[in-house]
Amino acid sequence: MSRSQFDPANYAAQLAEKQQRLIELLAPFNAPAPEVFESAREHYRLRAEFRLWREGDDRHYAMFEAGDKHTPIFFEDFPIASAQINTLMPRLKAAWQASSALSFKLFQVEFLTTLAGDGIITLCYHRPLDDAWQVAAEQLAAELQVSIIGRSKGKRIVIGKDYVEEKLSVAGRTFSYRQPEGAFTQPNGEVNQKMLNWAFEALGERQDDLLELYCGNGNFTLPLATRVRKVLATEISKSSVNAALANLADNGIDNITLVRLSAEELTEALNEVRPFRRLAGIDLKSYDFGCVFVDPPRAGMDPDTCELTRRFERILYISCNPETLAANIAQLSDTHKVTRCALFDQFPYTHHMESGVLLERR
Repeated sequence: MSRSQFDPANYAAQLAEKQQRLIELLAPFNAPAPEVFESAREHYRLRAEFRLWREGDDRHYAMFEAGDKHTPIFFEDFPIASAQINTLMPRLKAAWQASSALSFKLFQVEFLTTLAGDGIITLCYHRPLDDAWQVAAEQLAAELQVSIIGRSKGKRIVIGKDYVEEKLSVAGRTFSYRQPEGAFTQPNGEVNQKMLNWAFEALGERQDDLLELYCGNGNFTLPLATRVRKVLATEISKSSVNAALANLADNGIDNITLVRLSAEELTEALNEVRPFRRLAGIDLKSYDFGCVFVDPPRAGMDPDTCELTRRFERILYISCNPETLAANIAQLSDTHKVTRCALFDQFPYTHHMESGVLLERR
């Protein structure tokens, strides 16, 4: 998003355009009107990444327009980022300006924060990190009350934790999440909370089991598990799986089995194409799946995984790309119909949108 796109006065019009776009994409499937969940106009983004641009003896937070890596746009604050990031930015800049141990060959800064107030700052360098850096970084972490991670080629030094702790409220219950540095997390915390509550309501209270594909760190898994008998969840990213396992333990949820498999591999397992050692001891036939929950990457579900979801009575689908969502619905539309849909404005002032649909067997 460029600075020129940030225009809170035009937010309602931009959101209306997204709503109309989603309606048009889902019109061939006779979808109901989408429920629309707005974002805050500013201070909504919990992550931010900046290059550091040097002019003379000073380094500035910088970003670039798409396609232009030579004309930096300097920032002293960043209104779409969380209030916590905006508070940290000048304090961090003052720290590197006062310390050559922190500033020498520093080229990138990344912030990760949470609604709960936790934070990590990642400092990226074109040099090895030495003892002087560690001493300065430990002092900085204490002053800013955040974790600091230093990255250089082949090296990562963690001062504090390598994850932030988030707390999200769903249907009156608070769930805690570990969100690792470098792993995917939803950038708009308040809208993420709205998505969780919508999915919780759309799933409903059930007496059967849930299959979840692309579960990440368990963002949806935790609250949805309280609505069903048991859950089989899959995720391919090792860091996300480790975070999800910690989140299950931290929240005392014991009806979830988590397997490190891709959606394509689980499709092969359920179709009995080939066995997987990571499924050893798991009796797939013991599950009574009544619903499948999917939150795929921008490419959507591949055709085989899409065919796998067809065998379920209900498909609950969260999408970050409405075009691939529409393509997947087209593949399923002869057996399933859209009974609910929603627009979640995770990314204000951009064309990107998050959406959700519930498909039920005809």
